[in-house]
Amino acid sequence: MIGRAPALEDLRRAGGLVRAGKGPVTALVTGEGGTGKSTLVSALLHGGTSMPVLAGAARVHSPAPYDWLAAVLAGRDIRDIGVPSDALAWFKQDPDVPRERYAPDALLRLAVTTVRRLVDGRPTVLVVEDLHALDPASLNLVAELAFADLPVLLLVTSQPAEASVSPQITARTLARLAGRPGTVRRHLGALRPAEVGEVLEHVYGTAPDPGMVASVWARTEGNPYRLTELLAVDPPVPTDRRCELTAREREVLGLLAEGMSNKQIAGALGISVRTVTVHVSNLLRKTGAASRTEAALWALRGGLGSTTSQPV
Repeated sequence: MIGRAPALEDLRRAGGLVRAGKGPVTALVTGEGGTGKSTLVSALLHGGTSMPVLAGAARVHSPAPYDWLAAVLAGRDIRDIGVPSDALAWFKQDPDVPRERYAPDALLRLAVTTVRRLVDGRPTVLVVEDLHALDPASLNLVAELAFADLPVLLLVTSQPAEASVSPQITARTLARLAGRPGTVRRHLGALRPAEVGEVLEHVYGTAPDPGMVASVWARTEGNPYRLTELLAVDPPVPTDRRCELTAREREVLGLLAEGMSNKQIAGALGISVRTVTVHVSNLLRKTGAASRTEAALWALRGGLGSTTSQPV
């Protein structure tokens, strides 16, 4: 969680309040797609919350009423929780349940009761990921849970309301959650260049060149998802092969890692742009990189070392 440590600490403090009997606490994490909301939640849960977790998600392609609760109930033994079996079957989205049985308000009250019985008075984390993709019934339930007298950390992630299935209802739900006293709010944006540098140093174990940090940041725009995708790319060269670079190619690679253009490299080395182009082409072929940025990452991974034997 390089670059997101303050947000993670906020969530941990919120969990501590719930464990101390000061719940419910709502933690609302918003941001555009790919900004690391799910990664933040995963870091909190896998860091040891010492609390049970009830988590649900939406049916992205075909939202159905109470999707979040249906996911929570899936695979659980809920026969003795004191909620009418036909209502539970409705919440579980069993295919043979009559569509017209309870009024919407009654169903909402029963949904809250179902969650209350699952929590059973224990400090619990309720994880609601991708609120923007939830159906209206789930949105209403989440809003009710934020104000219910429950010992829970209601951990909600969402993209902006305009990206949602039901923009107006999502906007109202987000406003209700944000307006609850004590709500922890975090909006995740793009990583700053310095944070991208921290990520690169964490991954490769050495401080990256500022020019390469700038190059990586420019390519990913600081989007954590795109940065993860870039770092996951392994050059398609067998690991037992040795990559032999000439002294000049090493010089070009070093300047390329600083974010220089071919024209700037030519000026720095006193050679023609055409010659630089040939060197860059050879570097991409030898390192197995698909782009200048990946070649720079290769340089960081393996170092520039000797002039003739570079590990890939």
